[in-house]
Amino acid sequence: MDLPALLAVPAVAVTVTLLAAVAAALLVTAVVALAVRVVARRREWAAQLVARARRPFRVLLVVLAVWIALRASMAPGEVRDGLGHLLHVITIVAAAWFVCALAIFFEDLGLSRYRVDVADNRVARRVRTQVLIIRRLTVVAIVVIAIGAILLTFPGARTAGASVLASAGLVSIVAGLAAQSTLANVFAGMQLAFSDAIRVDDVVIVETEWGRVEEITLTYVVVHIWDDRRMVLPSTYFTTTPFQNWTRTKSELLGAVELDLDWRATPGSMREELDRVLATTDLWDGRVSVLQVTDATGGFVRIRVLVSAVDAPTLFDLRCLVRERLVAFLHEQSPQSLPRTRVQMVDPRERADGPRGGRRAAEDEPTGLFSGTAQGDSRASQFTGPISTVPDAERIDLEVDGDRWRTHD
Repeated sequence: MDLPALLAVPAVAVTVTLLAAVAAALLVTAVVALAVRVVARRREWAAQLVARARRPFRVLLVVLAVWIALRASMAPGEVRDGLGHLLHVITIVAAAWFVCALAIFFEDLGLSRYRVDVADNRVARRVRTQVLIIRRLTVVAIVVIAIGAILLTFPGARTAGASVLASAGLVSIVAGLAAQSTLANVFAGMQLAFSDAIRVDDVVIVETEWGRVEEITLTYVVVHIWDDRRMVLPSTYFTTTPFQNWTRTKSELLGAVELDLDWRATPGSMREELDRVLATTDLWDGRVSVLQVTDATGGFVRIRVLVSAVDAPTLFDLRCLVRERLVAFLHEQSPQSLPRTRVQMVDPRERADGPRGGRRAAEDEPTGLFSGTAQGDSRASQFTGPISTVPDAERIDLEVDGDRWRTHD
């Protein structure tokens, strides 16, 4: 059998057509990839585009080519309609995959302009947080649209969709009540992303724990605790509960080191030691160095040291260093400053010879506002004696005689 006769067989013709379509699609994919690689030698973004979109683009072209070849080579019938519907669904899935890859590529391209590995990265972290939220919203929207497009390819789904739209009011109310907490978290996540309340890599205090914001999603926030634990909090927590954000406007921070010392402590020598400690370390950023006596009660003098650092982890290490060096300095150079508890010992014989109680002599009593002097006694009588409300000349005596009142002077 010669080639024309062989191609006249329907099965062989369909197979050859499909293989030719697949080969053409792969050839187009290879040509496009080669062109992008040539551009990638000069542009870094081109290599990222190839890495992101090569596979979905190849799948999309192959499926489209097979679909077109199938409709061109097969006679109308149930088999062609069934295969065509299947390829239609696969085309929608491949197209959604390709669009998601392009969206993620453009988002990554925008993020590459904002570096987070620098000292002052507040703007970069804000942009990164917003882009990550937009990425998730974009992917969710594309997936929902793709699912809707797939369902519309089924004739029965169109009828069901019309009935659902007819009762959209009731369905929306029921769905809103059922998903109230979920929707609240979703809207809270969007609010966090665009209100700039927290950002990725922000240092926060939540539930008395110190940590760094590791991930922000539409429904929850992951906080990386300092001891490598992860605290997962709903997005509504950050919109309804007060929390501390140490890097809200900038990463520089102030930290305090407090010491309770004896009254014989010498703040001047401690300031000199603090200056020597800060001059020998790279942890201090050179902004703030203060040593003050903030309290002097309860038998102790409280010394507070304020220092500054570029970020929270550096500040923690700097506070520990300053505390360690000052304690060593006090132990070696100023032992009289170490805290002490004083106890006064009294001879029991002196206590026995002393007065056991009772009032002291009148001459030993101190004078007061209402006692001790003639003026004080007079003042006391004015506040403790009877108070006359009617002058004596106008006073009237009242007597009761049965049910009648009788007055006389």
